[in-house]
Amino acid sequence: MNELEQQVLAAKTDERQFDELVGSNRAWILRVASETTRRYVTDSDDEWSVALMAFSEAVQSYEEGKGSFRALAAMVIRRRVVDYLRAEGRRAGELSVTPDAFDGTLSEEEAGGVNLQVQRRVAEEAAAAPDEDEASRARAEIAEMQEILREYGFSFFDLADCSPKTEKTKKSCAQAIRTLIASALLMAQMRLKRLLPIKELSEASGVIRKLLERHRRYIIAGAEILDGDFPILAGYLAFVRTK
Repeated sequence: MNELEQQVLAAKTDERQFDELVGSNRAWILRVASETTRRYVTDSDDEWSVALMAFSEAVQSYEEGKGSFRALAAMVIRRRVVDYLRAEGRRAGELSVTPDAFDGTLSEEEAGGVNLQVQRRVAEEAAAAPDEDEASRARAEIAEMQEILREYGFSFFDLADCSPKTEKTKKSCAQAIRTLIASALLMAQMRLKRLLPIKELSEASGVIRKLLERHRRYIIAGAEILDGDFPILAGYLAFVRTK
């Protein structure tokens, strides 16, 4: 049994070992996904999330002495990516309707009571920025985050209503966000399904499911902001980085 297959067997039951295995095989996983799609795939593409989940599936199904792990993983990755591309091809022919409340021109009536105080605060802080360039970057970050959160079915401005109100809840949400962004697999599951993996995240973070369900939008947004390129918005979540 070679070193890679020893690592695979260890990764079946050890999340840290799995993360290390993904890290050392990231380029290979992306190459298999790229060959399957016949285009260059990066780790910001949905195909990466599909490939990563397929890699995890291969790790869990691998048995010692049953052949090459990479041969198994490549087969599972190709199969799952092809399934995904077929499903996306079917969905491309369907009519897609985006709720008007999330089109970036929110009013209190149209958005069903979206908290307009958040919009005013964002506008005021952008206007108070040291220069127009920073204000422009702030607006650009908010617009980009709006597009990301729309995929999850809610708006950036919904966060005012689901943000933690007590210090204890705030710390629990921070723990959940830290755990989420520390796990490539959990982030991949969330981004692929556009849902917070509540059961898995609760087990990994120790945060109760009821709290995760209540604050799922806040946790999703926090993870997307801190795992992405949003330096201005990330400044409001600096407390998450500190235990």
